[in-house]
Amino acid sequence: MSPTCLDADGRLLAPSLCHPHVHLDKAFILGHPKYRDFQVEKGTFAEAMELTGNAKKLFEMDDLLQRGRRLIEESVQAGVTHMRAFFEVDEIVGLKCLEAGAELKREAQENGSCHIQLCAFAQLPLRPLEKDGEKIRALMEEAMQPAYLVDVIGSTPYVESSEESQRANIDWMVEHALKHGKHLDFHMDYSVDPKTPVMTPYLLKTLKEKDWKKHSESSITLGHCTRLIFLSADELHSLVSEIGDLPVSFVGLPTSDMYMMKTSKSDGKDTQPEQRTTLHIPRLINEFRLNAAIGMNNIGNAFTPAGCCDPLYLANLGVGIYQTGTTEDAHLLYSCVSSRARAAIGIGSAHSTSQDALTVTSGQNADLVLFPAPRPGFETEQGIEGQMRTDYDSNDIFPYHTSV
Repeated sequence: MSPTCLDADGRLLAPSLCHPHVHLDKAFILGHPKYRDFQVEKGTFAEAMELTGNAKKLFEMDDLLQRGRRLIEESVQAGVTHMRAFFEVDEIVGLKCLEAGAELKREAQENGSCHIQLCAFAQLPLRPLEKDGEKIRALMEEAMQPAYLVDVIGSTPYVESSEESQRANIDWMVEHALKHGKHLDFHMDYSVDPKTPVMTPYLLKTLKEKDWKKHSESSITLGHCTRLIFLSADELHSLVSEIGDLPVSFVGLPTSDMYMMKTSKSDGKDTQPEQRTTLHIPRLINEFRLNAAIGMNNIGNAFTPAGCCDPLYLANLGVGIYQTGTTEDAHLLYSCVSSRARAAIGIGSAHSTSQDALTVTSGQNADLVLFPAPRPGFETEQGIEGQMRTDYDSNDIFPYHTSV
């Protein structure tokens, strides 16, 4: 066997995994001793914004790096080779989070563990129509300096104070991305109120007016988009027509959406139960032929207190959320955390097959992962080792022997 040949010994070879949308600077806040006072009590979006804002006042380089390294290391162990990582830019943290992100990106490049795209992210309002928004916009401009290694810029139009300001946020971000040649990533239409205006059509109109395809080869990614669940099939087909050949992808974030987004009781009583929901990613792919993926978003903070770094957790969760239980569905869900997730951040094609993803030619990156081989027969694949039992008559503790 040649030195370049690896004996997989019956393991499963598959396309490597990808985080298309993950916040490294806010990861593991709830479990970190420095932030033990910032615990969830209400579970609302407003509380999450407040708790995170207060935590950000205490952000320092050492804990940003510590929490970021943990997320990267656990992700790599799960089979992640690519991620788009969001780092906030605002008057609270300045460019501190981006500085940490650049260091984490350099470390990953040097040890060859993971390809990290850095997104300079404006979570707070850009206030593009107001003079007091000049500081955050100046910070977003400063973030474009080469030292910060930024690949992507992103914002959250829905946090602006008015529909007019949301449109101005979109205008400013599109122009900024074109000016600096960056990918564009919006947290978009994050609502489950059917009365809320849908801003995605305005974004598509703006991209066409600015002639995005002519002036940029970069991708546009839309995260959350929970408001789109209230669109009819005809309205969604119209949206698909508006997208046309624009390089637009959607990323559903089910762990955050299901926790944070709930419908209100229409009559103020208990006769109309609340509904928790997220964008139906398999439907966007199968019925509307859009590229879409699934992302982890937040891990261990007020926006998503639970979660883990393994994208397969999301694929598994998707079986129940989207009611997708066939073998074909399993292939689709896997692609949503691997090849389609990479395509959503501008790497590779969403239309490549599983076989394409496993075919590597000279000069190409081998973005592959080996999963453990199943045990022979019909045995339990996982178990707890070193489990103990108590003899309640003698109060002695003995090893509990199992077959695994």
